[in-house]
Amino acid sequence: MEDRYLRATPLLDIGHPSLKALLRERSWMELPERERIGAIYDFVRDEMPFGYNASDDLPASAVLADGYGQCNTKTTLLMALLRAGGIGCRFHGATLDKSLQHGVMIGLLYRLAPNSIIHSWAEVCVDGRWVGLEGVILDDAYLDGIRTSICGDGGPFLGYGVGTDDLANPPIQWAGTDTRIQATGVNEDFGVFDDPDTFYRAHGVNARGIKGWLYRHVMRKAMNKRVRRIRAAGECGAASSAAAAHRAL
Repeated sequence: MEDRYLRATPLLDIGHPSLKALLRERSWMELPERERIGAIYDFVRDEMPFGYNASDDLPASAVLADGYGQCNTKTTLLMALLRAGGIGCRFHGATLDKSLQHGVMIGLLYRLAPNSIIHSWAEVCVDGRWVGLEGVILDDAYLDGIRTSICGDGGPFLGYGVGTDDLANPPIQWAGTDTRIQATGVNEDFGVFDDPDTFYRAHGVNARGIKGWLYRHVMRKAMNKRVRRIRAAGECGAASSAAAAHRAL
């Protein structure tokens, strides 16, 4: 693996004490490479719940400190943890149609959003081919909340941060192949970059100027509130199902 896919950058701050401590605590370096990728992927997908950070271009240590993330910030954290764990990876940049965010953004928030939203995912090389890890974005509890409170059926679904051909069974589990959860919302592909720093220098971030201030201080708070409400519906539904199963015993 080339050094450029393993090196640290200001955003991929792989030497930060919090990232190094996490690798030690989880004993990820003791795992074979494929299992190590899966363990890091599962941590970022499910133990870092979906939510909107203050900016796309946060360093990985700041995302970890927030304890949640969206596509771009989770990609940065995933890449940093992979590289810290000796796994080479690269960055894939794109944009999403804003319709994918409808439901999380509503009313004026949705109208103020750009028509195309900066999007990204990490890629790792497995058995000689690059594998996309876009499915890391949404945690299981959030997806369960969408199925419980918004759309109980499978099949195609676009909105609430989801873009998939099958909401009932999206390809989000690590199995050595591509994972996807927002892919059907992609409307422009910028290709691959060595790291997020290079991409953001070329294409910028989603929120700038007055809209950036509104996003940081108003919009994302409302969006995160809606995300938490959806996730709570999923957790409540899971608890009800568990209680029903217990009563049936």
